[in-house]
Amino acid sequence: MTEAYIVDAVRTPIGKKNGGLSGVHPADLGAHVIKAVVERTGIDPAGVDDVVFGCVDAIGGQAGNIARTAWLAAGYPEEVPGVTVDRQCGSSQQAVHFGAQAILSGTADLIVAGGVQNMSQIPIASAMVVGQQYGFDTPFGGSTGWAERYGDQEVSQFHGAELIADKWDISREALERWALQSHERARTAIAEGRFDREIVPVGDFTTDEGPRETSLEKMAALKTLTDGGRLTAAVASQISDGASAVLLASPEAVERYGLTPRARIHHLSARGADPIFMLSAPIPATRYALEKTGLSIDDIDLVEINEAFAPVILAWLAETGADPAKVNVNGGAIALGHPLGATGTKLMATLLNELERTGGRYGLQTICEGGGTANATIIERL
Repeated sequence: MTEAYIVDAVRTPIGKKNGGLSGVHPADLGAHVIKAVVERTGIDPAGVDDVVFGCVDAIGGQAGNIARTAWLAAGYPEEVPGVTVDRQCGSSQQAVHFGAQAILSGTADLIVAGGVQNMSQIPIASAMVVGQQYGFDTPFGGSTGWAERYGDQEVSQFHGAELIADKWDISREALERWALQSHERARTAIAEGRFDREIVPVGDFTTDEGPRETSLEKMAALKTLTDGGRLTAAVASQISDGASAVLLASPEAVERYGLTPRARIHHLSARGADPIFMLSAPIPATRYALEKTGLSIDDIDLVEINEAFAPVILAWLAETGADPAKVNVNGGAIALGHPLGATGTKLMATLLNELERTGGRYGLQTICEGGGTANATIIERL
């Protein structure tokens, strides 16, 4: 069986809402990381078999197959195709899975996988808003099959996060402690230059905008998102802009281009769970990944789990028994932001660099996704 190697992984700094990247066209954001990964590795762009990009709310500047648009905006050969993936928040992690699967199947040798999202220009759920113009209040509005199975239960990430906090009896204080830690870890990582290798500046914009100085006292003063709930804006991921990309290669491509692999894809899978809870699927996804590989959670040196909301992480920790000291060690989306379609390969860039910095072997990445699914990827540092 062949291998699928990670040769390099890059990302833009992550811009906050209406921040440093808000005015950049999504195609140009995508082109920026594509050019960076091509130039850093020295490959012939004509040798790329496909460009697989994640993006959510593919309307406006993100419509029309942004993977293809970004590749062409980068000035690269027209004969190289592109395809856009929407697995919600895990879209670019799924892009890596599709790219790695193509390599593992022997049908491709060189894949650029990544993602892009400009949430300042195209707000979250914009596609649903467009759907309302055609009489659909939700993606499943009017579906007889959905109504028969799930009734008229609220389907939203906010409701799902509250359900998780309630089911696992996670206090508001515990949520805010995790959020505070996320900011503190992110600020430390920036100060120590831990993101320097993965970030490709966009003009003068060089540093993630999201992390801030805060306190438990400030968080405690915020109003909850719902009456009687536990969630506030402080324990949720930030609306963000950004792009990221990974170069995947087969052993043949490694030899042909004289590349030096940094890691290999050890495992990739995706699992589903209750779509009303929506955000709990990283739990079964992690269990499945560990069962398939024969690894234990203790064999995993570092974990990147997307901080859509703090309850997602704390419930996952309770169910897996993972060491919190290994999880999101450089902060997560609560501090650093969550540019939907770009988050998967953004987290992979961070996971790869942190494994190298610390000398770890195995890294696990998992992301909760709309519809109640989650991807799980295990990479092995080389």
